[in-house]
Amino acid sequence: MAARTLAVFLFTDAETVTMGEIADRLGVSAGSVSGSVKSLLSVGLIERLPAPGSRREHYRLRDDAWATLFTSQNTVVQLMLAAAETGIATTTANDPAHRRLTQMRDFYQFMLKEIPTLLHRWQQHQATHSG
Repeated sequence: MAARTLAVFLFTDAETVTMGEIADRLGVSAGSVSGSVKSLLSVGLIERLPAPGSRREHYRLRDDAWATLFTSQNTVVQLMLAAAETGIATTTANDPAHRRLTQMRDFYQFMLKEIPTLLHRWQQHQATHSG
């Protein structure tokens, strides 16, 4: 469902969409769209926007969606780091789980450290290849 919901954002001509509009386009219940919208929000692909005069929440694909997916703004990455730290604190150094959790934490820390340079290169690439 998350992929189908993302497709609505990718193919819509509208500036923003509501959960009801997503549900209508997909032919599903608004309830089934709710979890997908939360998921896409948590990874930074979409954002909630104020909609003056509307009681419904409006969403749109972020301009920097793909870059945000790989940054520390991504709450899933932060949750993975927190989970690794919690696991490391509750295991002993000779425990295989401790080793795996340490490797997991080190991987995410390394990636978060390297991503700014990679994103800068992406922005330079975009600047020279757009238009």
